[in-house]
Amino acid sequence: MDGTTLNSRVWAGYAKAAKYIGTTYQHYRPNGPNSPLAAGNRLADMPVSLNAEDPRFARPNVYGKATWYAVADGAQLQVGDYIVGVEGTLFVAALQQLLPIFMVDCNRTVSLLRPAQQSGVGAQGYGGGTDVGLPGDVKTPWWIVLLPQWAGVTLRTSDIITDDLGRRYVISSAELTDLGWRLTAMQAQT
Repeated sequence: MDGTTLNSRVWAGYAKAAKYIGTTYQHYRPNGPNSPLAAGNRLADMPVSLNAEDPRFARPNVYGKATWYAVADGAQLQVGDYIVGVEGTLFVAALQQLLPIFMVDCNRTVSLLRPAQQSGVGAQGYGGGTDVGLPGDVKTPWWIVLLPQWAGVTLRTSDIITDDLGRRYVISSAELTDLGWRLTAMQAQT
């Protein structure tokens, strides 16, 4: 038996298990980075069971851990798909051969923008943040942001993220991995 056949059998087994132990999740396949949960992106609902630490269902999820393993019909999923259900909203980060389906928890909705670069010479307005550096200053928080990859979208240092709570972040590093974008971002002072 070859690896492709074996993988399809593993996913068929996941599909059967999900019918018994899973709960119903809405399934979305975005056609781009804008509004991934739009009604036009919705596919058929599917049973999914999530576990946090390992495929043995031995441990609960812990603080600060955004990744999950899914028991679901992997043949119906693609990297970048979203599911919405009892555990929240997650996106498919990886469908690796003969390995568990790897998901990332989505706890915020974000918008991304690239500030326009000023052209010209001489005196230009200052666009950076300032930190006075006094002993009583509160440290500016830093965040790790995980996003799916989208064709034609490249994120860069200094791009701006705004979340659904109105908070702004400045991307300090943007790494495209085989699991999607991994960003570090500093919360901007407003």
